[in-house]
Amino acid sequence: MNRSIFDNDTFFEGYRRLRDTDDNANILLEQPAMSELLPDLVGKRVLDLGCGWGHNCRDFVRRGATSVVGVDLSEKMLAAAQKENADSRIIYHHMDMAVIDRLDGPFDLVYSSLAFHYVEDFDSFIENIASLLSPGGLLLFSQEHPLTTASIDDWWWIKNEAGEKVAFALSDYSKPGRRETHWFVDGVVKYHRTIGGIVTALIGHGLTVRKLVEPVPRPDVLERHPRYADELLKPSFLIILAEK
Repeated sequence: MNRSIFDNDTFFEGYRRLRDTDDNANILLEQPAMSELLPDLVGKRVLDLGCGWGHNCRDFVRRGATSVVGVDLSEKMLAAAQKENADSRIIYHHMDMAVIDRLDGPFDLVYSSLAFHYVEDFDSFIENIASLLSPGGLLLFSQEHPLTTASIDDWWWIKNEAGEKVAFALSDYSKPGRRETHWFVDGVVKYHRTIGGIVTALIGHGLTVRKLVEPVPRPDVLERHPRYADELLKPSFLIILAEK
């Protein structure tokens, strides 16, 4: 089994500190947009891929899901999930997302928050997800936006003479594959693919795209946190809702 970058002590603590703040992009942008796309979960069976410390799994139970399966590669994340978000209706699995075909389906919803950009073989991954969904079942996922994952070497902002950001320098967008970057630690591996490549994989395995969202900050968020005006120049997240 592969080792998760989230089990690196430095990375885990840095990530945890980031997510514990109330002004991070996940809380202000990604999670509200994901919540708006969630279906009615009463009586439904849910699979959460890359469940982290299980906060979404617990939310699904609160929303009426009869059972939730959370999958994550990180032992540290799952230990936190078992401690902070345990429930008799939730089962956590220490598992690589590449082998989710070993799970027993079907599921009414497959959900994933910011994990898909860590998947290398995306086509096989989507095939496995499609096989786990019940007819009419939904896939809802977010990932880093392909504009962010595109650059092979680095990405940067273009600024005017006053030092204000006016544009984003995009490169290597049409070159899918492995990217290595620094985030809390060196050597964090992600995989870039174009929006077209993502949508084509979904369609190729019998999924119909119902929504494609690139969330931007609400006016009240911009008022409280002006730095998020950057999101109007380049979105950080891509969110897709698809149906089998």
